[in-house]
Amino acid sequence: MTSEYAGNQGASSEKTSQPWLSIVGIGEDGLAGLGTNALQAIENADFVFGGRRHLSLAAAAIKGQARPWPAPFDVAMTDVVALRGRKVCVLASGDPFFCGVGVTLLRHIPANEVMSFPSPSTFSLAASHLGWALQEVDCISLHGRSIDLVRRHLHPGARLIALTSDEKAPSLLARLLAETGFGTSNFILLEALGGPDEKVRHIRADQFCLTDIDPLNVVAIEVVADEKARILPFSQGLNDALFEHDGQMTKREIRAVSLSSLAPRHGELLWDIGAGSGSIGIEWMLAHPSLRAIGIEQDMERAQRAVRNAEAFGVPSLEIVIGTAPDAFEGLPTPDAIFIGGGGSRPGVMEGAITALKSGGRLVANAVTLEMEAILLAAQARLGGSLIRLDVSRASPVGSMQGWRPAMPVTQWTWVKP
Repeated sequence: MTSEYAGNQGASSEKTSQPWLSIVGIGEDGLAGLGTNALQAIENADFVFGGRRHLSLAAAAIKGQARPWPAPFDVAMTDVVALRGRKVCVLASGDPFFCGVGVTLLRHIPANEVMSFPSPSTFSLAASHLGWALQEVDCISLHGRSIDLVRRHLHPGARLIALTSDEKAPSLLARLLAETGFGTSNFILLEALGGPDEKVRHIRADQFCLTDIDPLNVVAIEVVADEKARILPFSQGLNDALFEHDGQMTKREIRAVSLSSLAPRHGELLWDIGAGSGSIGIEWMLAHPSLRAIGIEQDMERAQRAVRNAEAFGVPSLEIVIGTAPDAFEGLPTPDAIFIGGGGSRPGVMEGAITALKSGGRLVANAVTLEMEAILLAAQARLGGSLIRLDVSRASPVGSMQGWRPAMPVTQWTWVKP
């Protein structure tokens, strides 16, 4: 719970203890699909908010003032909050709390002031049409978001249901599948579900040629991979070859240990200092959708490369700050964990990271140079924590035979701030 939400909750509890806001989920079948209580919530409201499509579907029951959402959409819900204590109804698509406006509203309004009347979600309608077990399906909202988010879910045999933004998204999604080695996947376009214009069409992703697509659509995918498909394993320490890099990156074996030491937990924020290709921040975010990361990189070319990698791995929300540590720390949100993979020997970087880290947060720093190792040894002597040495050798040709070639050893310091 954010401090803003807590403040709103405390203030509103004094003003009203009764539900004043109704959230009604409405489908393409309009009023016919609503129960008695949902209908009464619309009819009794002094103000009814919703998208123009929602207001049109419910027009016959609206007796108060119809208020379409402003453009651009106000995520602060200023107009609704301003009417606290009045009879207000908000119309939403299907289930308001499954990738819907209900989630946004309750960031600003306490749950005890709200009555909700959900209808089946688009995901539920799609699964019922296809006969898919919803608990075995990856449900993804691409509404107003990058289609790159689908990449992490592309595994052979997986079933996905993706809520899109408009009539252009299905074609873009099909192209992404074809370009990443999943072109033979079964691509199912479901349009205007639950209404009189409902339509379901099947096609192979790499043969996508559908036209006259309803803007209100959802895409279902039965994933099929070809031999060259870009599959992102669930394990930590992904193959270096999956990343675009210039050689200056935390290699897969060291990366796997580093991520284990960072120990990501739900909803946490990572600072990746000396982000390079972005590999640490990317794999941190791949561990769970709630995780966030900020990469700090002074080299513009590497920073741009990290952004491209983030998109290619389906975590486009990785934030890259172009700047030199520790000056680049100013103004950044407090991290739960910090990784120092490059630039840690620069004056003020280690001290700045230690200061910025929250109490209970983890700091993991790697050293390949003697200068950085000396800093880690001094930090461990002063603050405690653990030191490990990582040595990796790889088999490579030696004439007509093979031998071990050692990589540069890595010293790693892991510390939890008291």
